Amino acid sequence: MAVSYSLGGKPCTLSLAVKDDLVTVRKSDLEKLTTEVMQLKEFLPRVLSGDLIQMLHKARSAQTVKEQLVQEQKQLRQECLHLQSRLEAVQTECQKEREEKLLLREQLWQSGAELQQQAEFCSGLGSAACGLLWSCSAKEDAVTQWLADGKLQSFFCVAAQTLESFVGSLDEEVKAEDHNSQEHQFVLALAGTITNIAAASCGRDFLSSEAHVLLDTLLKLLGQMKHGFFPKLKVLMLMALYNVSISVKGLKYISENPGLLPLIWTLLDDGDWEVCLHTLRLLQSVLLEEDVLLLLDFPLLAPQLQACVSKHTSSIQPSLRQAAQQTLEDLEALQQSSVHGCTG
Repeated sequence: MAVSYSLGGKPCTLSLAVKDDLVTVRKSDLEKLTTEVMQLKEFLPRVLSGDLIQMLHKARSAQTVKEQLVQEQKQLRQECLHLQSRLEAVQTECQKEREEKLLLREQLWQSGAELQQQAEFCSGLGSAACGLLWSCSAKEDAVTQWLADGKLQSFFCVAAQTLESFVGSLDEEVKAEDHNSQEHQFVLALAGTITNIAAASCGRDFLSSEAHVLLDTLLKLLGQMKHGFFPKLKVLMLMALYNVSISVKGLKYISENPGLLPLIWTLLDDGDWEVCLHTLRLLQSVLLEEDVLLLLDFPLLAPQLQACVSKHTSSIQPSLRQAAQQTLEDLEALQQSSVHGCTG
C-alpha cells in the first residue's frame, strides 16, 4: 500500500506493506519524514508572526480576566442579594419603628390632654380649697388651732414654692393677666391666707421666727414682678409683710434684707395706687422702729427715696395722698433728728 502526502510543499510517497496489523515503512521514507518534521520545527516560528503570538497571549490573558470578572460578578451578585436582604429587613424595622412612633405620639397627645385636664382640675380644686382656707384664716382661733396642730411650717413651704413657680411662669410664658383664671384665684387665696395668718399675733410671731424662707420669697418675688401686673397679688404680699413688720422681731428680720429699700423704691413707681399705698405703709412701719433706723439711717435719708414719696402727695387717691404726706413727714423728722444728732 502506498500513502501520498505533502510536507513543506513537496509531495512525498510512503510505500507501506500491511501485514497482520503491522505497518512496514521503508527506512528512507522514515528518514524523510523525520527530516520534514525537523524542518517544520525550524520554520514554523518563522511562519507564525509575532503579532499572532502576541494575540494568542492576549487572548489567554483576556480569558483569564474574563474568568476573574465572572467570579467577581458572581461574588458581587451574592453581596447584592445579601444587601437586598438587609435592606428589606431594615425597611421592615423602620416601618415598625414609624408605626411605634405614631402610636407613642398619639399616646403623648392623649397624656398631654389628660395632664391638662388634671392641671385644670387641680387648679380649680386648689382655688376652691384655698378660698375656704382664706376665709377660715380670718379667725384668729383657727390660726391658733393650726399652730397647735403643727401644720403651718409645711404649708408655708408649699406656699413659697407655689408663689415662686407662678411668678416664674410669668417671665417664661409671658402670660396675659387673667383675673378670673383658676390659677390666679389660687395664688390670690394662698397669699390672702398668709396675710390673714400674719394678721394674728400668734401667726405673726411664728412667721417672724420660723418662716424666714417664706418672707425672703415674698421680698424676692415682689422685686421680680413687672410694674402694673397682678396688683392684687402684690398688695396681698405687701400686706403680709406689713403684718409681720408689726412684730419687732419680724421687722428686724425684714429690714436686714439688703433688697428691702431698693424694693420699696421700685414699688413706689409701680403705677397701681394700691401697690404704692401698701408700700408706703411698709415703709412707715420701718420708720417707727428705732433699732431698725440705726441699721438703715443713711439709705432712708437718700434724696431719691424722699422724691419717690413726695410725688404721691399729689395723688387723686385720698388714702395714698395721706399716707405719702405722713411718710414724708416721718422722713423729714428723721432727717432733722439726724442733723441734730450730728450737731450735738
